[in-house]
Amino acid sequence: MTPVGVIDIGSNSVRLVIYEGLARSLTVLFNEKVLSGLGKGLAQTNRLDVQAVESALSALRRFALLARQAGVVDLYPIATAAAREAQNGPEFIAAAEAVLDREIIILTGSGEAEGAAHGVLAGFYRPDGIVGDLGGGSLELIDVTPEGLGVGMTTPLGGLRLRDLSGGDLTKAQSIADSHISASPLAGKGKGRDFFAVGGTWRNLAKLHMEQTSYPLHVMHAYEMPASGVDGFLDAVIKSDPDKLTGISAVSKSRRTLLAYGAVALKSVLRFIEPEKIVLSALGVREGYLYERLSPDIQAEDPLIASARELSLLRSRSPDHARELVDWSRRSFEALGIDETPEEERLRVAACLLADIGWRAHPDYRGKQALSIIAHAAMPAVDHRGRAFLGLTNFYRHEGSLDQQHIPELESLVDERLLKRAQILASLFRATYLLTASMPGILDQFKWAQDPRGGFTLVIPPSFADLIGERPDGRLQQFAKVVGKVLRMEAR
Repeated sequence: MTPVGVIDIGSNSVRLVIYEGLARSLTVLFNEKVLSGLGKGLAQTNRLDVQAVESALSALRRFALLARQAGVVDLYPIATAAAREAQNGPEFIAAAEAVLDREIIILTGSGEAEGAAHGVLAGFYRPDGIVGDLGGGSLELIDVTPEGLGVGMTTPLGGLRLRDLSGGDLTKAQSIADSHISASPLAGKGKGRDFFAVGGTWRNLAKLHMEQTSYPLHVMHAYEMPASGVDGFLDAVIKSDPDKLTGISAVSKSRRTLLAYGAVALKSVLRFIEPEKIVLSALGVREGYLYERLSPDIQAEDPLIASARELSLLRSRSPDHARELVDWSRRSFEALGIDETPEEERLRVAACLLADIGWRAHPDYRGKQALSIIAHAAMPAVDHRGRAFLGLTNFYRHEGSLDQQHIPELESLVDERLLKRAQILASLFRATYLLTASMPGILDQFKWAQDPRGGFTLVIPPSFADLIGERPDGRLQQFAKVVGKVLRMEAR
């Protein structure tokens, strides 16, 4: 693949992100931001600050060189609220285009909202809710469903703009935010649905929330905060000295000054849009801009499966065997009467594709290493419950023991049913790998047959009869114990 890049010229930061290639599941090669603060003081002067402009142009000169160094051919510069609204915005854009030697796309407010929504479509599986993209100069809102997007809207509630409009008075800032959100056509449209929070300030709020709740998985994408229990946390952020907040060390000093304004905006969202929960999205306008450039067929792919397939190609002994494992596990579940929901099915498929990615590690550490890779990978379209399931399935597959006294703390993120499924699938993997040596070309010849003596028989072709032995049978009996069935293995 040829690397692609996006330069995002925002009201607070200027950022370059280089991706491995244009794909359904994006992989970041390089990511750097500079907090230039283009939108600082814009509410009072209607002009971009001179020093901020110099900072941004300096960052763009560096980013242009880095993009060339990385072999980027398709580089997409986009600009948002500050550049499109400032009186001297056209002068800045002209200077920036001269630096980058290419046209800069200036997104409208509705265009920015649609870009954020496309980022959520890129990062979640069939999302349904309201997307809110909080930048330095504006807050964009838009309804997203699996069937399509609503009409995007913009409000002047970005952190820098809200601070300027309120003169630094947080009570006044809350009143301003409430007036805009309450009058929004999206007021009340979040009931029973998700609010997808996009933007650095909200990500840092969530990072602080993770620290204060001792959350076991430090992955921002798809982190959830229940709407009913977050008011006290937001009030504390608004009223406290940010440097004295518990867990504030997780937030960079440059990001702390706008935390309170992000909390103000989020309180208004909760009060008037009324979502059931807040879901953090690490993907936004940049990823949405690239998502729009994919063909409809690629857009329709499940990004979790695409990501797992890519990781399998990079790390498995045989990606073909991993794909065979998908069909073999399906046939095994159907034969043994193990039902699954559509969501459980897609998690099973991903688990099969990821089953062998830890093989290069020392045998004593394969389980823990694979668990860490999967739990912390930049995989889209999977919630933290699903991440824990995928990681624990691989952990059990290598560790062998299902003793819950020794399982990682991620177990707390999955319910009893999903934990049991991780154990079932891992036990099936353990029995299977001893019969295939992790190589393709044999699994499609195995089948399950109901045994007249009771239970089921794993039927092996006669040409592979010598695969049957004490160790494979021992693994099969472990699987039998987990599924609660009588299982045998025969060649016939």
